Amino acid sequence: MCACGRGGAAHNGRVRYEELADVPCSITRPLVILGDRWTLLILKYCFAGVRRFNAFQSALGISRSRLRDRLDRLVEHEILVKRPVDDGAYEEYRLTAKGHAIYPVLMAIRDWGDTYMAPEGPPVEYRHRACTGEAHVHLTCDTCQAEVTARDIEPQAGPGLTGIV
Repeated sequence: MCACGRGGAAHNGRVRYEELADVPCSITRPLVILGDRWTLLILKYCFAGVRRFNAFQSALGISRSRLRDRLDRLVEHEILVKRPVDDGAYEEYRLTAKGHAIYPVLMAIRDWGDTYMAPEGPPVEYRHRACTGEAHVHLTCDTCQAEVTARDIEPQAGPGLTGIV
């Protein structure tokens, strides 16, 4: 059984990248969509308000074909929606509800980066508009509300893990 790190045939080192979407693991599957730096950087810029193709290209310095590929993938997976602006002069990319749900993932990466890769301190602080406190990601138990770490977690087979031995 895989259970996200417990071994099994799906993780024997012979799985092709495209086949990872079929692995019954909710960590592995999203990596097929989000698992490269360009996609995460595009999403970072989306949250910063970038919406136009040329603005992404200018901000990232990414090739037009690679940018088109990543944006198309995000649209295909309904993380972004592409639509014309009111006057129809151009199209823009907007985050969907599914796209907005990725924000905590980016914030968790940011927290890790601030802790381990920012020796001079955080380059950007993400402040709560209502009170100016800094935003951080915390992992909590949905039953007792206790804050948990990897040491407190025990992966167990869930309802989506069927027919795997």
